[in-house]
Amino acid sequence: MNSSRTLEREREKMLGVFSSSIVSPPDELVAAGSRTPSPKVTAAKLAARFVEANSSAVSVQIGDDVQLAYTHYNQSASHPRSFAVKDEIFCLFEGALDNLGSLKQQYGLAKSANEVLLVIEAYKALRDRAPYPPNHVVGHLEGNFAFIVFDKSTSTLFVATDQQAKVPLYWGITADGYVAFADDADLLKGACGKSLASFPQGCYYSTAVGGLRSYENPKNKITAVPAEEEEIWGAKFMVEGPSIFAATE
Repeated sequence: MNSSRTLEREREKMLGVFSSSIVSPPDELVAAGSRTPSPKVTAAKLAARFVEANSSAVSVQIGDDVQLAYTHYNQSASHPRSFAVKDEIFCLFEGALDNLGSLKQQYGLAKSANEVLLVIEAYKALRDRAPYPPNHVVGHLEGNFAFIVFDKSTSTLFVATDQQAKVPLYWGITADGYVAFADDADLLKGACGKSLASFPQGCYYSTAVGGLRSYENPKNKITAVPAEEEEIWGAKFMVEGPSIFAATE
């Protein structure tokens, strides 16, 4: 495979950036960046790079604190990307749900509803039926996925990936302290330096519950282990259990 084809396939597809007023930068990522200082850029520059690299990109600015962007360019047939807004809930979704049909019936959605609308409805159920456990909402999603939900009405962020991390997702901290999520590691490496990690599989991040949790093992603690110097990451997140196992590959 030639280099141009490789770059084309690796082209970034989905990005979300959130100011510290929405998301407190995770201490583990702050520490990772402090251990190995490296070049960073601002959130605005990161978003501009995304749009410049993708002529078909759609970018949505939500107030002064949130920016979402995505493109359908070169997307996988098995992992399509979609975006929707409903009742001030914004959602970026990448992947496909194997049990979409049964979930649409459960949430009373039309047959034409897709994954991104289903996730918005699932999030609304979580928000409006408190204390409905977040792990119940994400745990019954079967398939390959990564999604970012931002609820403008409550300034709440909810992010999750599937149990096998079939759809990759990464997060990092920009030069101006924004927390960024993307499905392209190289995009974030250039903006976040070593304040960067793979988002752990089978986990969700919620500002409503105050951080990162495993929805497979919600009572298990998640810790960050410093990455090796030669790795792109600054840290690797691990879910502790009877035996500690890596939550990222």
